[in-house]
Amino acid sequence: MQSRRLGIDWLLFVFTLPVLLAGLITMKSFTEVTPFFSHQLIWIGISFAVFFFLSYIDFRFLKRTDVLVTIFGIFSFLLILLFIFGHTSNGAQSWFSFGGFSFQPSDMMKLVVILMLAKYFSRRHVEIDNFKHILISGLYAFIPFLLVFLQPDFGSAIIIFFIWIGMTLVSGISRKYFLIVVSVGVVAFVCLWLFVFQPYQKDRVMNFVNPMNDIRGSGYNVYQSTIAVGSGQIVGKGVGFGTQSRLKFLPEYQTDFIFAAFVEEWGFIGAVLLFLFLGLIIWRILHIALLGATNFEILFGVGLAIYFMSHFIVNIGMNIGIMPVTGITLPFMSYGGSHLLTEFIGLGILMGMNKYRRVAHKDDMRNEFLGI
Repeated sequence: MQSRRLGIDWLLFVFTLPVLLAGLITMKSFTEVTPFFSHQLIWIGISFAVFFFLSYIDFRFLKRTDVLVTIFGIFSFLLILLFIFGHTSNGAQSWFSFGGFSFQPSDMMKLVVILMLAKYFSRRHVEIDNFKHILISGLYAFIPFLLVFLQPDFGSAIIIFFIWIGMTLVSGISRKYFLIVVSVGVVAFVCLWLFVFQPYQKDRVMNFVNPMNDIRGSGYNVYQSTIAVGSGQIVGKGVGFGTQSRLKFLPEYQTDFIFAAFVEEWGFIGAVLLFLFLGLIIWRILHIALLGATNFEILFGVGLAIYFMSHFIVNIGMNIGIMPVTGITLPFMSYGGSHLLTEFIGLGILMGMNKYRRVAHKDDMRNEFLGI
């Protein structure tokens, strides 16, 4: 299922379509007149165009340190500019707003972090037992983590952290160093809780332990979301009959809580089908990654899979009340152009890398990646 000229994995592309369609159907079912459906169609068309365009490009130039450092510097500068010119939405100064168009640099920065770590670990993953590589790679992730966290956008900062810890583990970190990193993370969290976290952020963390602790206040979103998910039962209420979203009990039902709105109408069966396609997307990404021409391409593909898995887990977790509300969107499904474009840019880069993939025995690829 490969296009030899473009390197497009058509299975991967096809697996994204049902998830996109699920989001569109859910938005279309809202009773009030909203621009969500039509705007999302436009963004899907733009994202498809970018995806196919990037599939033509040979991305081996990204292996150059000067290119990656420049890209990293540009997006770090954009994150700094947000503190001056950024538009505030839902308490976070995370957006550049140009009339009817908004852009969230933290979305693209996640891909930049993946590229930076793929570049760094591609040459040093065999020496990962040297603790300095953990610290240096951590610095690459900490700079954007801090800039995003201070907006404050706790959700995107957590995704950047997950990308770093996931790619570090894949690169072969020893158990000893992993425990050290976890210990440092625990200490850092305690310091953040005592000296940095705002009251509303503490409320969200407390809702992680007991989401129903304050259902009229900080726990309201999770409470309404769990009602929506549970009321869908086995086959759902039917398209257009989801009362939680239709009657606006469920907040942000087109973005953060679109999973709850979808499951209320499609039920357990719909959720299983959605999980199936999300799993197939991750499978194809990892399959393509293992065929990468070098460790750089392999690590980028693995990092991209970690990026999607983190979004899936965090978003669905907060929809069913087992994770705090962090404003993380559900890939390919939530309303919004910034995250959708970023997702297809990531897939487009992967397709461009797939053009010059190698054909080798699986054992040979595994041995090279593990440094055997």
